[in-house]
Amino acid sequence: MKIVVQRVSEASVKVEGKIIGKIDTGLLIFIGIIAEDTQEDIDWLVNKIVNLRIFHDSDGIMNLSLKDVDGNILAISQFTLHASTKKGNRPSYIYAARPEIAKPLYDAFVNTAKTVLGKPVQTGVFGADMKVNLVNEGPVTIIIDSKNRL
Repeated sequence: MKIVVQRVSEASVKVEGKIIGKIDTGLLIFIGIIAEDTQEDIDWLVNKIVNLRIFHDSDGIMNLSLKDVDGNILAISQFTLHASTKKGNRPSYIYAARPEIAKPLYDAFVNTAKTVLGKPVQTGVFGADMKVNLVNEGPVTIIIDSKNRL
């Protein structure tokens, strides 16, 4: 599982012109899933995300976690994170999990994040054409791949 984490002061997602997910201070997370991903990948990533010390403390040092700042999560599925661009100019998405595999894993990610964070997690709509708006604070953008833990 590959994710892109962006520290935001606000973020929202629209589907068909309607806002369906919105947060203030927190993390916008784009989630790319491959067929080999498991609940173990989800557990590792969620614990990593909620404990990343990427929010400023009173001295302006990135020393606080999402939990420390009582931040929120907006989780968006994004199969394009597993694009292969080795050949030609058209990306290949053969590594991205098929929807019947990816959707249950995406749902499990959201549910695990909700449990670990102790509050609701905002989402987009799996497989929908979404419009995502955000204010990236810093900017802080981090890529994490659960297959590269060491």
